[in-house]
Amino acid sequence: MAHEEFEMKKKLKHLGALRGRHTEFITVYISAGYDLNKTVGLLSDEIGTASNIKSKATKKHVTNSLEKIIGELRLFKKTPENGLAIFCGNVAEGEGQTDYLIETIIPPEKLSINLYRCSKTFVLEPLLDLLEHHDTYGIILVDRRDADIGTLKGKRIEILASLDSLVPGKFRAGGQSAQRFERVIEGMAQDFYKKVSEAAN
Repeated sequence: MAHEEFEMKKKLKHLGALRGRHTEFITVYISAGYDLNKTVGLLSDEIGTASNIKSKATKKHVTNSLEKIIGELRLFKKTPENGLAIFCGNVAEGEGQTDYLIETIIPPEKLSINLYRCSKTFVLEPLLDLLEHHDTYGIILVDRRDADIGTLKGKRIEILASLDSLVPGKFRAGGQSAQRFERVIEGMAQDFYKKVSEAAN
């Protein structure tokens, strides 16, 4: 993991130092579990939108970058387990020159963001945030109906388990039956709380 993080930091440092001549650097983030084909569809639509760009050079660079990203995405059968980030743009220093950079990063932890951005710089914050070493906190949200168990690390919440209680609501009938049912319901709720605490361990 340390080697992967080192390599990723190196790539991000390089990407962070680059500046586009115009708003022609493209950043694409695909969250873990997101349908890759939807992203390809979005980027294909953006090629059509790019035809509205007034500058011929910028239009060409944006269109070429989008096509390169789509080509890169087609190399994957599905979104990698932790998601995917792709950066592409013309990094040539001279006006009228072309030198396209395309960088694909599979993060060490799950991405929770979907993003398409065309800018003078690459959007690196979501990946930089993954590299920060945040404390991890356990979170348990519970009531009589259900419970969610998860973790909070930095700004990311990950749900690890969801449990349904099957504890019925309040019993409306009166008399001794109501008291008996209330005790049964309370016992079921206590059993559910124990089940949640066991699942959290």
